[in-house]
Amino acid sequence: MVYLSKDVSFCSAHKLYNDKWSKEVNEEIFGKCAHENYHGHNYDLTVTVKGEPHPETGMVMNFRDLKRVIKDELIAKVDHKNLNIDVDFLEGKMTTAEVFIKAIWEVLAPKIVEASEGNAQLHKLKLYETRTSFAEYYGE
Repeated sequence: MVYLSKDVSFCSAHKLYNDKWSKEVNEEIFGKCAHENYHGHNYDLTVTVKGEPHPETGMVMNFRDLKRVIKDELIAKVDHKNLNIDVDFLEGKMTTAEVFIKAIWEVLAPKIVEASEGNAQLHKLKLYETRTSFAEYYGE
């Protein structure tokens, strides 16, 4: 099994806030992330796919195709957007790194299989919210 990874970056705003709780409880739990006017992050995402090299191309997946899928299916929808307001696949969801990475998986996984003609599948996502804080997801 061979693993390919592609790194991308994007900027998004969001707010962590549970409408069922008081403002005080939200601020206690989420701190600055509960700010009523939102806040932003410069996210870094590593997308890793896996598969066997195709006998004719020698590739698990063409990096160009992987880049296109990530750009068209994710970056175009989240870059310089408010995750709470502008992103349809996050509607009604908490925009923590944990929930966000699972939603990204749901968007990218089928498109990667399609773009690789079934030769590759999504293996892992690693989403950095800050330089030192990240979430990983393996689709489990």
